Amino acid sequence: MHIEQWLETVPAVSVYLIVGVVIGLESLGIPLPGEIILVTASLLAASQDHIDPYILGGAAIAGAVIGDSIGYLIGRRGGQSLLAWLGRKFPRHFSAEHVASAERSFHKWGMWAVFFGRFVALLRIFAGPLAGVLRMPYWKFAIANVLGGIVWAGGTVAVIYSVGKVAEDWLKRFSWLGLVAAVLFGLGSLLMMKRRARKAAAERPETAATVPAEAGEPVPVAAMD
Repeated sequence: MHIEQWLETVPAVSVYLIVGVVIGLESLGIPLPGEIILVTASLLAASQDHIDPYILGGAAIAGAVIGDSIGYLIGRRGGQSLLAWLGRKFPRHFSAEHVASAERSFHKWGMWAVFFGRFVALLRIFAGPLAGVLRMPYWKFAIANVLGGIVWAGGTVAVIYSVGKVAEDWLKRFSWLGLVAAVLFGLGSLLMMKRRARKAAAERPETAATVPAEAGEPVPVAAMD
């Protein structure tokens, strides 16, 4: 069976569910490649007419908002012990340095950290649980969560789908081999950018640690109510 015919047999509802579940679990605090799944599904929607980009965007937004909300509730109930448990389970993502960096972002930016955190892989995982641990007022969290989910998830689908449609005619000249090569190149570039971002984020705490705190300066605590 030709790959184009095979892709046409993939149930659209399966694509919607995979996107919603993966993004929801990532937003809840489990490190998963939600952004890669969303980009791949958007490219697939651009080439397969049976996948509706509006439903795909809705599934992505729902997963992002619901996952973050569950993460917030878990963080609110679990407190600092939750972060310690996540650190043991996912030391690469929830190390003490990453937690401290995320806390500084929340103390500095508040609800904007939840909104803009959607566009940063590390903060996207931290946003929900950490907002709950730091006891951010839920109404602030909910506004930032919903708006961030709409702009990030819906915007990503819209942009990638539009680019895919524009490039579809050009890609057809090189058959599906060209499409596969383009997708791999795009994902490779995305992974490289993420790797550089993680490296830069890892260097920032080390740099900050070399600057001594002033004597008697209070350490910020979870007082965001």
